[in-house]
Amino acid sequence: MTPARRILLVDADAFFVAVARQVDPEGAGKATLLIVGGRPGSRGVVCSASYECRAYGVRSAMPISRALKLCPDALCVPVPRGACSSRSTEIQAVLARFAPVVQASSIDEWYCDLGGTEALYGHEPLAVTAHRIRRAVFETTGLNVSIGGGTSRLVAKMAVEVAKPKPGTGANGVHCVTPGEEAVFLSRFRLADLPMVGPRLAERLARMGLETVEDAQAWPAEALVSRLGERAGTWLSRRVRGVDDSIVSPRDRQKQVSREDTFARDLDDNEVIERELLRLAVRVSADLRRQALRARTVTVKVKDCDFKSRTAQRTLTSYIESEKSVVKAARPLLRQLRGKRRVPIRLLGIALSHFDDGPDAAPLPATQLGLFGGAPAPAAAGRVPPSPEPVESPRDRALTRALDRIRDRYGAGAILPARLVDPEQDTGPRVEESPGLD
Repeated sequence: MTPARRILLVDADAFFVAVARQVDPEGAGKATLLIVGGRPGSRGVVCSASYECRAYGVRSAMPISRALKLCPDALCVPVPRGACSSRSTEIQAVLARFAPVVQASSIDEWYCDLGGTEALYGHEPLAVTAHRIRRAVFETTGLNVSIGGGTSRLVAKMAVEVAKPKPGTGANGVHCVTPGEEAVFLSRFRLADLPMVGPRLAERLARMGLETVEDAQAWPAEALVSRLGERAGTWLSRRVRGVDDSIVSPRDRQKQVSREDTFARDLDDNEVIERELLRLAVRVSADLRRQALRARTVTVKVKDCDFKSRTAQRTLTSYIESEKSVVKAARPLLRQLRGKRRVPIRLLGIALSHFDDGPDAAPLPATQLGLFGGAPAPAAAGRVPPSPEPVESPRDRALTRALDRIRDRYGAGAILPARLVDPEQDTGPRVEESPGLD
């Protein structure tokens, strides 16, 4: 008989808040009401908030101004990015001492597969091992984590929500679901709480009279298939019973590298906005090279003054890594967005994706190399040809890496494009956002 899987999800409690308190023990460390994400008066958004702030309705991605209206006595501090990255690495190193397979799901979440370790831990209950891990993380980093456990990633994910020691819950930081009890455990949740059940599907299920997991468990698989279709019906039938065969892999392939800035005032001058695009390109391309990556897909994001978010994306035929290439690919996308809706913007971002750092990277089409750079591909009949693609030579990449070495030694501002040097052209304070962070 195959032994039941032993999966844990380790979630750092209010991670950004906890790290901010460690970094500034005399300020943030003494603030019960703490918001991480920006200074008062800034136009940034909440990255995280203490549990006490959340009781006032403060949530991640909420504008700082709105968060302070809900909780006016809160202290607001910027995200301590360097310290967060270091603490995340430290926590993962601790987990690797206990689990043969650790997968980082985000900067503050890790899946652990303890399969085959039963004898190593004296066949103790999974919850006992989880408490052992929790103590080790705190002793090493001074940070608390919550741990959910079960026979699948899905069950572990839902269990960690029950484990979190939020005020008034009585939880102790660990909750593990006994094998065979998955369906009973999940029956307490709403369908909308399940990962991958988005608003549209939840609304459709509600129209069918299904709002809780228990409601859906009462339907046989055939009935769900008849209403939702073969794929969705089968998937949901398995999901509500805790059946999830996805594995914990040692390394989750990074999907993108991105940078976003929210400006102190709305920007409407195209020249000024393009200068900010260049500033972002310098930073995001440096992040890319620091991780030894090159990218093919460039995405530009704007958030208009009325909070409407829009994106434009382009996938290139060759990989790029330099700031020059990034801005050359991103500028037409920005102009496309501005051309469709010319209103002041409050946020600008660049994301790079589709990397070449693994065996599963998509192969590139064969191209003819020329003395004077690549020629644009011929346009299909009746279509407007795209703007020329950036072409990087070995010399371009060598120059870019030489600039990186100078910046590493003398600071990020040691060498900048000329357009970014004049302080009189600076737009003023900006808040660097954290896309995808909670």
